[in-house]
This record gives sequence, C-alpha cells and structure tokens, in this order.
Amino acid sequence: MIEIKLRTMEKADWPEVADLIAVSTNNWYEKHGMAAIFPKASAATMLFCEVYEALDPGCCILATHPETGLIMGSCFYHPRETHVSLGIMNVHPNHFGASIAVRLLKFITDFAEQRHQPVRLVSSAMNLDSFSLYTRNGFVPQQAFQDMMLTVSDQGFPHMESGAERVREATLADVPQMADLEKSLCHIRREKDYRYFIENRQGIWQTLVYENAEGVLEGFLVSVSHPGSNMLGPGVMRTEDQAAALIIAHLQRNRGRSKIFLVPVSCHGLIKKLYGWGARNTEIHFSQVRGAYQTPKGVLMPTFMPETA
Repeated sequence: MIEIKLRTMEKADWPEVADLIAVSTNNWYEKHGMAAIFPKASAATMLFCEVYEALDPGCCILATHPETGLIMGSCFYHPRETHVSLGIMNVHPNHFGASIAVRLLKFITDFAEQRHQPVRLVSSAMNLDSFSLYTRNGFVPQQAFQDMMLTVSDQGFPHMESGAERVREATLADVPQMADLEKSLCHIRREKDYRYFIENRQGIWQTLVYENAEGVLEGFLVSVSHPGSNMLGPGVMRTEDQAAALIIAHLQRNRGRSKIFLVPVSCHGLIKKLYGWGARNTEIHFSQVRGAYQTPKGVLMPTFMPETA
C-alpha cells in the first residue's frame, strides 16, 4: 500500500483540487448510470476552493503521492463554535481502494476530538461506499432529507404563498439573530457563515429572512447561483409555512433557473405542497453526526455549498 503524505492545500493546488472534485464526483455518478453533474472544465468546481478558503483558510487537507506529489485525495473541513463540519471529500478514481478516504477522515475526526467537538456531515444515501465509511467510523445517521428540484420559468414562479409579505432581504444587522435562531432550534452555531453570505462579495449569494408580526426573526434561507451550485440553503425556520414562504420568495428571484434544495422527510405538509408546485425528487441524503447530538426543532434545510449538517 502506498504511504501517502498529508498536507494542507495551498493556492497553487486549487486547479488540481478543482479538477479532482469534478473527476471523482462525475466518475461516481457515471458508474451508477447517471449523468455527470459537473462540466468537464474545472471552473465550476473551483467554487469550492474559492468559498472555503474565504471562509476557513487552511482547512483543506490533501493526500499526495510521496514520490510524484500528485494529489490523490482532498477533504475540506469547517471548524465552528459548536462543531466541525466535514466538507466535500474526494479521491481520484485511479486511487480508489487505497484507504485514502480513511486517512483523510481520521485527520478530521482527530482534529475535532482535540477541540472536544462533534463532527457533522450530510452524505448521500445512494453512495453506500461513503455511507459505510462514515458509519464504520462512528457516525450515526440522524435525519433524512429529500433532495428536490424545481424549475422556474422565465416568467417567474406562478404560485403564491401566505406569509410572503413577511419575507425581506437580510442585512448584516440580522446575523446575530440568525445565529441565535439556529442555535435555539438546531443546537449549532456558525455566525460567520451568515455574515459571509450577506456580504456577498462574489455576487452569487442571496439571503432572505422571515419576520413575524412583532418583527421577530423566525426563519431564514440562503441561495447560491453559480455554475458549480444552484441550491437553496442553508436555511432554518420555526414552521413549515415559513419555509414555504421563504422557498417561494427565492424561486421568484431565480427566474429561468432550476434550484435544488433539501427538505426533511418528516415535513409532510411542506413536501406535499412542493409536489403540488411541480417539485421532483433527485436523491436522498442523511445528516450524520459523530459525537454529541440533539434533535433539531422546526425545519432545517442543509446544503452542499457550503456543506452544512
């Protein structure tokens, strides 16, 4: 077995890492009879390097060949106030079966143990290799999500939803309330993520909040629009009706686009409403946690850009 070397990603590595993400991800989908999800060029997957280095500089670990220096695998991770999020992990198809993912995962779990924090992730229920990797290493599936897709016509989204008048654009002044809401409902905190979204220096993020009649923030939902990711999330809401109002508001702002979003399978009323709007399922994901966990309240909508659990 090759004795791989682990090191931190540097900016010069970005093109190779972006290419690795595309090749590895597309290979898995194509092997299972599905279409590739990333363009051949690495420009779309360069987004992962750009966003994650802006949020968490130096938090990508690489597995490299000891002789050639070629990158065999990569994994991003996100230290937060309450936990560590395990980010996108990729191994080059030429090196499948060499325990590279095991080594990368151990680096992250060791890092979290030193901080006395749990590790959280969202993983595909369809990818049994990754599912087994995580559960063999102490992760426990805690919540299931339906990946749903809706396409918005160029004329806009035709459906209306009560509560839409309570949705507005987020401002930096909302950040502490957003972080507090997520902590109270989901028991995690990641304030700098929301500051980053609202500052929106890349011009690809949009953040909306839902206020009740007393002006108290009751929910929020972020969206990203980029060739590498067109998703709604992350988002947290107290009720399914608030989630529906926020989803509608985002869809109205994304004319001519298809948006993917993750909805808890337990949100029966919201899912029924989404089916009525024309949403279809594309995949199933699990949130998994290694370490302490508390069951969330309300509606949690995780995403992959950035990874949230």
